[in-house]
Amino acid sequence: MIVLVTGPVRSGKSAFALELAREHGARATYVATCEADPADPEMTERIARHRAARGGMPTLETSERSGPTLVETLAAARPGELLVVDSLGTWLAAHLLALEELAATDPVAAARALEARAAALLPALDGLAADAVVVSEEAGWGVVPPTVLGRLFRDQLGRTVAEVAKRAERVYLVVAGYAVDLKAMGRRVSG
Repeated sequence: MIVLVTGPVRSGKSAFALELAREHGARATYVATCEADPADPEMTERIARHRAARGGMPTLETSERSGPTLVETLAAARPGELLVVDSLGTWLAAHLLALEELAATDPVAAARALEARAAALLPALDGLAADAVVVSEEAGWGVVPPTVLGRLFRDQLGRTVAEVAKRAERVYLVVAGYAVDLKAMGRRVSG
């Protein structure tokens, strides 16, 4: 079973994902996709708040540079486990930053490379033996980003979230602290 929890920044997505994990009853592991940078005090504080909110839930920090990667973590999951993956946005951002030089010289090639990296997640979700609650930010509800990196991120995150939503049994949109089950209320659009 895959559940997707998506919404804007500071909407309550992570808190809701943790509620779902506690209700599920299985042994849950929090899979953090943000690579901590000790030189960034704001991010260090943000990570500390997230850790406190999780209580004693075991945490696995993934790293696209040094491993284990998110895809490897999903592949290693076992039946009876529940993974709370938080979040696709920070996972995709790590891939995008690795392509920053390419994006500066050939944005089309960078877009293709980012799409290929994001596509690697989908077979891992399709073959997932465990249950998962996947958290993702929604980007692109506002203006078109003025930078190449911003546009590449927004477009690929939107495509990736849509692909994960297709695979999910439930899809929740969390806005202003309220969760709405999109699959129960909505109709999927083609395209």
